[in-house]
Amino acid sequence: MAEALSTAPAGEALAQAYARVRDEIAAIVAGETSETARLATAACVLAQNFTPRFFWTGFYAVDPLKPAELVVGPYQGTLGCLRIPFGKGVCGAAAASGETQLVADVHAFPGHIACDSRSNSEIVVPVFRADGSLAAVLDVDSESLSAFGPDDREGLEAICAILLTA
Repeated sequence: MAEALSTAPAGEALAQAYARVRDEIAAIVAGETSETARLATAACVLAQNFTPRFFWTGFYAVDPLKPAELVVGPYQGTLGCLRIPFGKGVCGAAAASGETQLVADVHAFPGHIACDSRSNSEIVVPVFRADGSLAAVLDVDSESLSAFGPDDREGLEAICAILLTA
């Protein structure tokens, strides 16, 4: 059964929007055992709530057969890169370091991988399983420069923290 998604009330602050979206994602995926379903739900809810600022929203999962590579997972947006090695580009840097990467201008990021030339800024957040292992990274791109800030980092990290552990 399809879920009706919430919409932002007029004047909602960004931090409030992330808290609302986090609670909504948690409620939808409660009891779901499939990581793919959980990631797909998060990609959809985030894109529905933050487009057009979020130009591309999705996940790159750690490939269990090639554990030093990310493979495209559920996403909303234009065609994504199929594979990204750990340490390459913004997604690979987040996977290798286990830390969020917030990039104001992707064209200035050493080794940036241009999956879509319209992307100008990016935030990538690691997604860990309950046992602490890296499962995926959440990748959000924007056509605007400097589109992401501290509220985005905090909000997306809070969502990723509960995504596979709640």
